[in-house]
Amino acid sequence: MAGRQPRRTRIGDAVVVLGVACGLALVGVSGCGRSGAATGGGGGGTTAGEVAAAVREAADALVDAGSSKARTSMEMATGGTRVTIRGEGVYDYRKRIGRLKVLLPQDPSGAPVSRPITELLAPGALFMKNRGAGVPANKWVRVDTGTLPDGNLVTGGVTDPFTAAELLRGARTATYVGRTEFAGVPVRHYRGTADLHEAAQAASEANRRTLGAAASEFATSEVPFDVYLDDQGRIRKVRHRFSFVNEERSAPVAVASTTLLHDFGAPVDVRLPEAEDIYAGRIAKE
Repeated sequence: MAGRQPRRTRIGDAVVVLGVACGLALVGVSGCGRSGAATGGGGGGTTAGEVAAAVREAADALVDAGSSKARTSMEMATGGTRVTIRGEGVYDYRKRIGRLKVLLPQDPSGAPVSRPITELLAPGALFMKNRGAGVPANKWVRVDTGTLPDGNLVTGGVTDPFTAAELLRGARTATYVGRTEFAGVPVRHYRGTADLHEAAQAASEANRRTLGAAASEFATSEVPFDVYLDDQGRIRKVRHRFSFVNEERSAPVAVASTTLLHDFGAPVDVRLPEAEDIYAGRIAKE
């Protein structure tokens, strides 16, 4: 298939967590050992085995790098309209924590864009500030990502950068497209399909539950991807394509999640909210 189409279960409810009015609301290696196919010297190889190793080990290369800045986008087509949610921030691949400011698309009516939502990404949890929908401005909303039907691949309007990388551990097929350049950096372009079940089995403990949730809830576990790796095997750009059916529409909604990584080694200072700073009241669905 060209994408993954979730069953019509709780996806429509899950994406409402972000409050997007437009309707929006991972082969198997453990990562504990690297073949070296993706590291250094501009190599990476073009044989099937070398290509597979380079793609599967991309998450390990990010851990070696320590941290980076990140830009994300999530594009979807709904009701004949294409909308994009954008995010920008930093991520620590060793601690599995990050901070992104997420900008929602302008309302089709022309209403002003709301303030950016601040998202903190942590193992098993997503924290959101400026959530709206009755949440006090000084409070955070906490979501247990292991309970989300999509494993937080789309719920937050962005895909956690390390989760996006670990999804590649489930690469069933991968081909070498060629050498190119991205943002002035020489990269190797690979294209293929990842399997969520295999990715969940091979993922780090922090992502096993979330990817497992997505694997069990989506109708197909196949996720097409394009990934661009630099000469150190680090992801510079990765794009996952999939689709889901929400409760209001019978036709699938096409979604493309893109993550861009740069400035490796950038400082990351993320402090998770204290218990008293987390909103415990009812959250309205916008």
